[in-house]
Amino acid sequence: MTGVPCLTWVHIGDLHMDEANGWQSRARLTAIVTEINEHIGDAAHFVFLPGDNANHATVEQYRVITESLAPLRLPYRVIPGDHDFELGDLAHYDAAFPQANRPEAEVIAGHRCIFLDIISAGAGGPDFRLTMHHRNRLLEELARAEAEGQVPVVFMHAYPGDLAADGEDIARIFADARVAFVDTGHTHYTELLNDGRVIYGATRSTGEIEEGGGKPGFSITTIHGRVPSWRFKETGGEWPFVQIISPADVRLVTRPADATHVPRPGEVEIVAKLFGNTEQPVMLSVDDGPARPMTSLPGTAQWSLHIALDAGLHRVMASVGTDRDVIEVLVRGAKDIPRRGMPIAPGRDIHSIGAWPEHGIAGTQLGPNKNGKRW
Repeated sequence: MTGVPCLTWVHIGDLHMDEANGWQSRARLTAIVTEINEHIGDAAHFVFLPGDNANHATVEQYRVITESLAPLRLPYRVIPGDHDFELGDLAHYDAAFPQANRPEAEVIAGHRCIFLDIISAGAGGPDFRLTMHHRNRLLEELARAEAEGQVPVVFMHAYPGDLAADGEDIARIFADARVAFVDTGHTHYTELLNDGRVIYGATRSTGEIEEGGGKPGFSITTIHGRVPSWRFKETGGEWPFVQIISPADVRLVTRPADATHVPRPGEVEIVAKLFGNTEQPVMLSVDDGPARPMTSLPGTAQWSLHIALDAGLHRVMASVGTDRDVIEVLVRGAKDIPRRGMPIAPGRDIHSIGAWPEHGIAGTQLGPNKNGKRW
């Protein structure tokens, strides 16, 4: 699939940077930045920080964050969370991060990335609302994406279902505009939602971690055309790291009539992306059959292999070194494409895909907003 627009970003979860715990998140952020520099390089387009950056929105907390990010070789993009609004405004947040690092929208790798502020219109705490400016800007940017043939991707601090007003309306706007992925913070735990139209992601926080034995990490999200893929990686693990980016895993299908989501029987191209330096090829196996080497696509960090698949559900595994990525690919003929029902409660976590241990999702919802502590 050479020529298909492919967007990849690294998500570093809510920092909650705070001196009260000995600047615990500073050491974690420094380790993550080091791993990104050493192993990911330009295989990703940017790093995303989803809000709740400074735990109490102080100048010193933001200073520690920006100093820790300074060695990062990739550009980063940041949005505010409710903790960034703890003083009743975003003055310290705005002063800490240059405007270039907190845009409202930009086009990256053929995808229109829209960064929303759901904090400023609220009264503080988890009173999430869209300002009228951001609501109008959202509609404008989604219209531009449609007019220019771009795939829209949205970044916001929490799910639409967590908004204090108009959450379902916003989620339906996302669905109508065929937004491929909405990336969020706030939960503190890793989770993916599929409401039948849009995929929503949340990544384990960097501070105030309750899941995974308290181990920090980051997620890597790739949108290959309109196909979303997502994996979480704890820090300190082995590299290289591989991610199957097309076709879609059955859990992440939102466009069943699209052959990149639900392929037709016959020859299907499997595309993977490799992160980390290695001389080894990416190997591919289907339904636990023999592994075959994939072909490197020069200048893309992508690997490809065409395989014959019959109708049905297939287990597809890409491997390199000690790492494995496994997805399930649904293959259906044109007459047997799965039907989609009417959307119900879009943008809410009742649509969680549940546990997916192979991709770093425990499915426990262990965080302060659900089943965890009250931080």
